[in-house]
Amino acid sequence: MLEARALQACTGAFLLWLAAAPAHALPTFAEVRAAWQSSETQVLSREGELLQRVRTDASVRRGDWVPLADVSPALRSAMLLSEDKRFYAHSGVDWQAATAAAWANLWNERTRGASTITMQLAGLVDAPAGADLRQRPGGRSVVQKLGQVAAAEVLDRRWRKDQILEAYLNLVPFRGELVGIDALSRTLFGKAPHGLDEREAALAAALVRAPNAGAARVARRACGVLHDMQAAGSAAAAPGAYDCDALALLAASALGRRAFPASEGVAPHFARRALAALPPGAPPAHIRSTLSAPVQRFAVQTLAQQLRELAGRNVQDGAIVVLDNASGEVLAWVGSSGALSQAAEVDGVLARRQPGSTLKPFLYAQALQERRLTAASLIDDSPAHIATAGGLYIPQNYDLRFKGWVSVRTALASSLNVPAVRTLAMVSPDAFFQRLQALGLALRESGGYYGLGLALGSSEVTLLQLANAYRALANGGRVGPVAPPLAGARPAPQGQRVLDAGATFIVGDILADANARAATFGLDSVLATRFWSAVKTGTSKDMRDNWALGWSERYTVGVWVGNAAGGAMHEVSGASGAAPIWAAVMGHLHAHTPSRAPHAPRGVRAQAVRFGPRAGGGPLEAARSEWFLNGTQQALFAIDNEAVGLYAASAGGQKSQENMPLDGVPAWRIAEPAPGAIVALDPDIPPARQRLRFVASGAPGAGSVVWVLDGKRVARGATHAWPPWPGRHRLQLRDARGRVLDEVPFEVRGAGVEGR
Repeated sequence: MLEARALQACTGAFLLWLAAAPAHALPTFAEVRAAWQSSETQVLSREGELLQRVRTDASVRRGDWVPLADVSPALRSAMLLSEDKRFYAHSGVDWQAATAAAWANLWNERTRGASTITMQLAGLVDAPAGADLRQRPGGRSVVQKLGQVAAAEVLDRRWRKDQILEAYLNLVPFRGELVGIDALSRTLFGKAPHGLDEREAALAAALVRAPNAGAARVARRACGVLHDMQAAGSAAAAPGAYDCDALALLAASALGRRAFPASEGVAPHFARRALAALPPGAPPAHIRSTLSAPVQRFAVQTLAQQLRELAGRNVQDGAIVVLDNASGEVLAWVGSSGALSQAAEVDGVLARRQPGSTLKPFLYAQALQERRLTAASLIDDSPAHIATAGGLYIPQNYDLRFKGWVSVRTALASSLNVPAVRTLAMVSPDAFFQRLQALGLALRESGGYYGLGLALGSSEVTLLQLANAYRALANGGRVGPVAPPLAGARPAPQGQRVLDAGATFIVGDILADANARAATFGLDSVLATRFWSAVKTGTSKDMRDNWALGWSERYTVGVWVGNAAGGAMHEVSGASGAAPIWAAVMGHLHAHTPSRAPHAPRGVRAQAVRFGPRAGGGPLEAARSEWFLNGTQQALFAIDNEAVGLYAASAGGQKSQENMPLDGVPAWRIAEPAPGAIVALDPDIPPARQRLRFVASGAPGAGSVVWVLDGKRVARGATHAWPPWPGRHRLQLRDARGRVLDEVPFEVRGAGVEGR
């Protein structure tokens, strides 16, 4: 009797509260929907496609607001059968269920309770003024319960049933930090809410009543929900048609899953950059970036495919960046190889690496601009011993062969090292350093610090800086900043001129010349595209980094391949590692977009040229039409033999001298290496492919000689190519009877070769 009277008193109080309820405005459905804030920010492409989800609220896990139409029918059915069977029949409060619950409490019987979905929703939305309907750890007070009942009646009058159910599914807490059906579905089942089947829906409904229960308890309750679902769907459903044991396994698996990652998608590194560009305050649910979704996805797939093809060569990482030449907007930004990498969080686009030969285009552009060289000028590609403060610098080419006298066109397109070093000696390291700084390549040391090795990429730069510098070549020598990452942001200012337009045009024409690069890369090279493009590869010391950078009429593409930890790759060069990725991405960009060769700017003219003969007969290079800056053109390029000798001597070469005979025996002497030479391993060539020349000079008929290094015989004959090994060495030249004819000490500095 006491419980019945209490219920009657509560009902009277409820009616008084209900009369005043309209004065306290509950939020509308539109207001609740608008106030919803996901715990993530979605980074969208320029086309509006989702590229990356990034968690920005660590206090709770909420996904997107899910419209009711996007919730699976199985989940809607499970939720109604579990929480509110008469949802569509009552007016917000199920008085029939409330009466039954009151009588059950009177007789100390357990019941499922009388809280409807609408009443639960009233406790989840913002409460009316002066009331707090949210549940506390100790439960709701009588006043709160009455307010909840009244608010449910108001909600039912003002909202449609579908709006109530939709809001409830999005606002209800499920488990731990998970709020709403989107967070639950993606965390426990790894799918969107529209894909939940009957068993998954039953588990979701079971978690509402027991959000922190163990898997076994949740499975038992879910089994009952599944039974109700099948009974409601088919009156003839036979008992046992559902498998509760299998449901228990599913519950254990789902509840054991970790929360979905803090960031997931195809552009994690760029997403961090985009979020950092937002103004202070709570981040929005969506931000639109400059990335192109098709280009980004293709770049990610291409990098992964190429690295898998290089399996077994100690290659784990790579990075790609694609820039729009005109605007400077980033169209693709792949910072790592993701799951293939052991350092996936490291952003390879911003990591500093040695650029290898990729700096050569800027060097030759500067030499052309300063009118020190033309594209047809001849440079000696032969062994050179260049004296430096640390010893002799002996650059070599990647294929360990020297081409003799070659034109600047051939030297740049075929990436020959000795001509580049000779060119830097003309320009000077300090002047070249200043030009690189002006191009946005923020080198950490001075030109004097890097010395002549700067021509071969002994500095460190980032892929983004290098790609933007190549974009300056595409824009006729004008360099400008990369555009902000957010679409619609203030565009990057127009760049300032750093290189002469004519010089950059000639450099671009050289890097687009498949015939000119044939000496090193062959005619059938991956660098050749079916449309106009200019490209340069590079490989750093010990094959730790390799690069491919180039541009077309509209785009600049930069690719780096290597290891984030700095480990050396096994026989992977810029042509075999990064170049196939570059070619694939550039081909994708121009699958339906033409790329035309640029027009020659003012101050540039074409001139027919021919070349003088080689020492062995035949012209140095085939006659052709060549581009020149006005005033530098000429028709014939030939070599004066006397000048050749002087040039070789100035570059560090030593003339062989015949020695006077001793005791009537013609004498031999060591011509190379020089006594006390300090040899530095070339940073652009893997140690296994480097060689140090041993050269002996002697009179005709002097007989055979033997090379002995550190007491061990290594070769016979007047010349020998020795794989250099770090350390101090003593080289002897002996005759056939073992007599020492000459000996020199020398030192090798740098990384050695495993297995020697």
